[in-house]
Amino acid sequence: METVPGEPSGRRGMLSIGGHCLLRHQLGLALALGCARIVVMAETLTGDLVALQHIAEAGGARFHVVGSARALAPLVAAEDELFVLADGLLATPEDALRLLGEGHCVLTLPIETGLPAGFERIDINNAYAGAMCLPGRLMAGLGELPADWNPGAALLRLAMQARIAQRPVPAASIDQGRWMLVRSEAEAHRAEPGWVRVHIKADVVRSPGASIAMMAVLRFGPALLHAGTRPMVIGLAALATALFGIGAGWFGWSALGFGLLGLAWLIVQIAGLLTQVELSSLLARPGRLNSAGFALWGIDAALVTLCAWRSDLPAMARSPIGIGWFTPIVLLLVLRLAQGALPQRRWLWWLEDRLILAMLLAGACAFLPFDAVLQVGVLIVLITGIVALGRGAARSNAELTTRG
Repeated sequence: METVPGEPSGRRGMLSIGGHCLLRHQLGLALALGCARIVVMAETLTGDLVALQHIAEAGGARFHVVGSARALAPLVAAEDELFVLADGLLATPEDALRLLGEGHCVLTLPIETGLPAGFERIDINNAYAGAMCLPGRLMAGLGELPADWNPGAALLRLAMQARIAQRPVPAASIDQGRWMLVRSEAEAHRAEPGWVRVHIKADVVRSPGASIAMMAVLRFGPALLHAGTRPMVIGLAALATALFGIGAGWFGWSALGFGLLGLAWLIVQIAGLLTQVELSSLLARPGRLNSAGFALWGIDAALVTLCAWRSDLPAMARSPIGIGWFTPIVLLLVLRLAQGALPQRRWLWWLEDRLILAMLLAGACAFLPFDAVLQVGVLIVLITGIVALGRGAARSNAELTTRG
């Protein structure tokens, strides 16, 4: 119901973060909390709210739009639990679910950090953090308050009068972009880069190709999401790039083909990171099919195909049928085996990096005996696996000896 400064017709809940309005973010949180009835405080039912209604009903919840606090009271029974989210609140689901899932409470922030961030003061030391979990019986008190009261302020006052426990939100959550109150379009734009960073865990060490994908998402992801570009569209770009790579290999431009397949893998990684953002922020549900997994297997199959086309072994006299496919298939399967079977180590993430593999294969096409490079690659991966397993076994034995 709050208006956006400078835009009398704009509403705070309709401000966009990551291509979705703030109300859509709050709706995902409400469904994750298990809400059976979702009520939006708004003056009129708009097309945007109708779209949210469809999402809520698809999630198994009933959806209502009411214009006053008194109209809310009949929708809440005394035995219900009522979750209240302030207009413009954007919180990471991980934090909100943990704090609100521990019983009736009013979430608070230290006054020193809460007030500058736009949150309302509730006493000398604390600011209201924009979220509450209240017993439904408090709704009876709405009839005693003036009809023109803001619904959120009315419920906060009732909670304070009932001495509902205050639960602190870590002050660092604001600095980290995990908990914020978005009040204007400018604040929404400033919030998006930090919001993307929080949801993709940008501090995790990765291989060079994955690091490039991470930097691309941090640099361009907010703008792509804000423009409504969904990960599926980026996935289609990866498919087109891979098809161009296969076509280049078919016409004998193997080095170019490998380079395009490496680029396709990079684009898949970018699409996967953007999908991760939408999943962890509850903007999308996990699909039945792992499309990213299929895409990565498809790129591996394309790499094998280009290797077989580039191999010189089939041209040798009396060579068995299909000999050019054998070594690349073994190489990619051994890499896959290493990903799942070896202990998780930072340096082993390089084995998952198909951008590096594609660049190495492209270089081998131009400067080295191609088939010999594939064979040496298989040996290197096998030796790496044996060393990693040996170190893991030695570490396990050492721990058992220490415990004994």
